[in-house]
Amino acid sequence: MSEQRSRDRERDRQRRPRTISISLADRGQTTQDFAVGIGVFLLAIAFVFSFLPSLVTPYESSNGAKTAQADRIADRIVDDLGTGSGNEIDFTEYAGEENLTHQLGLRASGDQDHVYDSLNVTIKYVNNSTTLKHPDTTAGEPYSNQSAASSARIVTLEGDVDECEPACRLVVRVW
Repeated sequence: MSEQRSRDRERDRQRRPRTISISLADRGQTTQDFAVGIGVFLLAIAFVFSFLPSLVTPYESSNGAKTAQADRIADRIVDDLGTGSGNEIDFTEYAGEENLTHQLGLRASGDQDHVYDSLNVTIKYVNNSTTLKHPDTTAGEPYSNQSAASSARIVTLEGDVDECEPACRLVVRVW
C-alpha cells in the first residue's frame, strides 16, 4: 500500500515546466566574434578622430614646407653673413632691403617683379619680442602678424651695436 500511495502522490503532483538550456554552440555570437567586432569598432572610432582635425584645419595655416623653407633661409643668412666667429653676422648687406629674392634664391618670375614667397627677416632682443632700436635690423616685406612659418637663430651683430648684448634673435618669417 505504501507503493500505491507514492504512485498517487507522484500523479497528483504538478509537473514543473522544463528549463531550456542555451549552449554557446547554438548561439550566433561567440566571445571571439564579440572581441573582433569591438576591435573593428574601436579602430573605426580612432580613424574618425585622427582624420577629423585635418578636415577643419584652415587652408591658410603654415605647413611643413613653409617651415622648412624658413629654416633653410635662416641657415643661409647665418652662413652668408657670418664673419667667421661663432654666430656673429654682418647684417648691413641685407638691412633695409625689401626684395631679398636674388640674395636668398627665392622663387620669383623671370624679371624678379613677381615674388612667389613673402619673406621678413628681423633681429630682435633675445628676452622679448621687440625689434632692436638700431635702424637697420629688418629686411624683406613688412610683417603685420599674418599667418606665417618662422624660424629663429641666436646671433650677435658685428660692429658697435651695444643693444645686442649678450646676443640677439634672428627671426625669419615666410608666408
